[in-house]
Amino acid sequence: MKKVILFLFLFVALTSYAQDRLLLKSPKIPGTDTVLIFKPKHYDYVSRVPVIFLLHGWSGNYNQWNNIMDAQKYADEYNMMIVCPDGFYDCWYLNSPLKPNNQFVDFFYETLLPKVKSSYRIDNDNVFISGLSMGGFGALNIFLEHPEVFKSAGSTSGGVYLPASGDKFGISKLLGGFQTALPTWQEASITTKIEKLKGTDKPIYFDCGTEDFFYQANNQLRAKCDSLKIKATYVTQPGNHNREYWKKSIKQQFEFFKGKM
Repeated sequence: MKKVILFLFLFVALTSYAQDRLLLKSPKIPGTDTVLIFKPKHYDYVSRVPVIFLLHGWSGNYNQWNNIMDAQKYADEYNMMIVCPDGFYDCWYLNSPLKPNNQFVDFFYETLLPKVKSSYRIDNDNVFISGLSMGGFGALNIFLEHPEVFKSAGSTSGGVYLPASGDKFGISKLLGGFQTALPTWQEASITTKIEKLKGTDKPIYFDCGTEDFFYQANNQLRAKCDSLKIKATYVTQPGNHNREYWKKSIKQQFEFFKGKM
C-alpha cells in the first residue's frame, strides 16, 4: 500500500510540476481572476518561450481549455507557455460601457499581460491569443486593441457578430438591450472592429463548424476580411458548437501558430 501511495504521489508530482496558478485582482474585473499557467517541460527560467493566451467560452471557467485539450501536453509538445484566465462566466472579454467592473480589455493589458511578463521568461516576439465561442470573440477583441503586441490571433466557433447571439448570453447587461442598443452591439462586433487590421500584415486564423449557430457570422467575417485584404486564414469543416469540435480545431490552430514562429 505504501508503494502504491508513493507511486501516486510521484506520478502527480511529475505530471503537474509545470502548472502554476495566479490570483489577480483589479477594479476592472468583478472578482479575483484565477489564471492557470502551463509551462513547457523544458522551461528553465532562463530561455524565453512563446506564450499563448487561451480564453474559455460562455459559462465556462479557467479550466475549460485544460479539460478539452490537456494543456500541459500541448505546452510540452509545442514548447509554448499556455495561459488560461477566467472570464467570469459571461464577461465577453470586453470593456463594458455600463459596468465599471467589466473592463476586461483594460485588465488584460494593465494587469494580466504585465504580470505574466514579469513572472516568466516570455518571448515578446511570439505572443499569441485564441479562444472558443465567447473566448473566440474575446481573443480577437483583445488582439484588435493592440495587434502590435501579438504575432497572431485566433478564434474557434467565435461569436464574432454579437447580434447573432440574440438577446441572451449576458451581452445585454454589458452593452444594453438587444433592441435598444443594437448599434452598440454592431460596433462592438469583430465584423466591425476587424477594419483596424486593414493595411497591416498581422495574420489571423479563425474557424467554425458548418453546423454551428455562429457559422454564418464567421462567414460574414471572412467576407469582410477578403474585402479589406486582411491576412486571414478561415477554415470551415463539419462540426457543431461543442467539445468534440474544439478538441480538433485547437490542434489546427496550434499548428498554424507554430508555422508563424
